[in-house]
Amino acid sequence: MDKTYTSIIEALIFSSDEPISENEIIRAIKGIDGEEIEINSSDIHSAIEELNNRYEEHGNSFKIKKIANGFIFATTEINAKYVGFLSSEKSKRRLSQAALETLAIIAYKQPITKPELEQIRGVNSDYILNTLLEKNLITITGRAETIGRPLLYGTTTEFLKYFGLFNLSDLPKPREIEEIMKDEDFIEQKNKIMMNLVEETLEQELESSEEHNDETE
Repeated sequence: MDKTYTSIIEALIFSSDEPISENEIIRAIKGIDGEEIEINSSDIHSAIEELNNRYEEHGNSFKIKKIANGFIFATTEINAKYVGFLSSEKSKRRLSQAALETLAIIAYKQPITKPELEQIRGVNSDYILNTLLEKNLITITGRAETIGRPLLYGTTTEFLKYFGLFNLSDLPKPREIEEIMKDEDFIEQKNKIMMNLVEETLEQELESSEEHNDETE
């Protein structure tokens, strides 16, 4: 592969707001330079490896990462927790503990029906399912071949992007989850997020109380 294509591949990934696939990269290159250009999946991966090695050598805070069946620029692991801390404070991106629990069950058990999900969780899941559907983290994948033919739920490409996964095989194994739960950085970030949630709940209760007092005066 011509060395100039490494720069082109870098530009295509950099300019894309969403993870860009190998096929899209190849299509863009052949669309400009002609179908006779010889470039394949292996060439793409070699170029990305070369770019990432270059970024690491220069101590860059970013790299090219495989996410949601494509490639995108992302911060390195050492910097990700700082960026993640700010992101966790944005309420529109925050998921409740119940939503995370439900999402985890769907991710590992998909496709799964609502009755099966509720049997595992032990509570009604209507509201949580609607929330996850609205956030496009899950989708309806079909109907089960059982009595009543209940809907089947599975995760989406947005789910992969949200959690920085290339595909579902990148989901941590149960043993890895146990190790993550014991990690000091994880515990620290979890405590900060929980404190933010407590503060947010108190603020909402205070606002509701003030509104109620105004109405009764």
